Amino acid sequence: MAFATGLARLGVVTCVTAFGLSGCVWAPGQHMSRPDAGPDGTAVVGNDHIELTPITPKLLAMDAAARSAPVMPAALANYRPGDYQVGAGDLLYITVWDHPELTVPAGSQQQLGAAGRLVQSDGTLFYPYIGKLQAAGLNLGQLRDVITSKLARFVESPQVDVSVLTYASQRVWITGAVRTSAAVPLTVVPLTLSDAISQAGFDPVNADLSGLQLTRDGVTYTIDLSQPSLGTVYLKNDDRLYVPFLDTKELFVMGEVNEPGAQSFKIGSSTLSQALGRARGLIQTTSNGKAVYVIRGAKDLQEKPSAVYQLDADSPAAFALASQFQLLPGDVVFVGAAGVTRWSRFVNQLLPFTGIISNAASARSDLSNSN
Repeated sequence: MAFATGLARLGVVTCVTAFGLSGCVWAPGQHMSRPDAGPDGTAVVGNDHIELTPITPKLLAMDAAARSAPVMPAALANYRPGDYQVGAGDLLYITVWDHPELTVPAGSQQQLGAAGRLVQSDGTLFYPYIGKLQAAGLNLGQLRDVITSKLARFVESPQVDVSVLTYASQRVWITGAVRTSAAVPLTVVPLTLSDAISQAGFDPVNADLSGLQLTRDGVTYTIDLSQPSLGTVYLKNDDRLYVPFLDTKELFVMGEVNEPGAQSFKIGSSTLSQALGRARGLIQTTSNGKAVYVIRGAKDLQEKPSAVYQLDADSPAAFALASQFQLLPGDVVFVGAAGVTRWSRFVNQLLPFTGIISNAASARSDLSNSN
């Protein structure tokens, strides 16, 4: 009994002594120790190969210089749609002034849609007196001139107008984080990327507008629609637009924060202060303000070292740095526990263990006395 009690006390005293010297390295809980420099200049922590860099104004200035403003690819920026060209599937309404028998052959009671002229799959349409004529590939003005010229042999000085009742020959496809995946028709009014997204009804909660993927002529471009400096992008026939979901772009906040967990990028970028704010800040009673880390590149450890950035949040001025430090998808923000917190947790785990030893020794003593 005396031996067991002494053993339990020895464990506590040993750790107390160690804590007085080094903060009790046995204390449980996640924390990062200051790394030693490796032979190649990078930092080494245990068996992990990392680079530890303090977040300073100099680092932010270098990062800002390295970040260039996004540039729209020339293939998209230089494209300007021409006049709308009639195609197969379009329903046209052809008016010949002062000749209602040509405009609405069945009489004024006929519905407007029924009076339309459908462009057939071979690109032709039929019109009275003229017969079959090629319409696909012509704009509305050119088609009007062709009809006027051919009709002039039967009608004196015909006044012809051509409009489109239903646009069906040209369209773009929109899928992904939209309310309804659909084909959006192109009309005589040029369709912009922003207009197409609005018509499809994108999901403002789950859509990632900073990573739109536009596929044109077999090439896929990534567009950040949150950057107004990119200018206007016009769509062309057969463009395919995919709106990605936000859950593909996440960062993770862990450790001594009030609401740890995964966070989606609501816009194209997120700063360290925004991430900590969404996590409802640091836990004041347990967190170590000097141990705020951003771990980056953990997915590519086989190819290059993981980069770890450290923020000394003990100073209020540090949050000015945090508000400018840009996070990337996949980053892990980790807030370590204060030394006294780790010690408290260690003691809470150690005391039940010493109680078990004491109870076992007491039971052994009772058995010896009964013999």
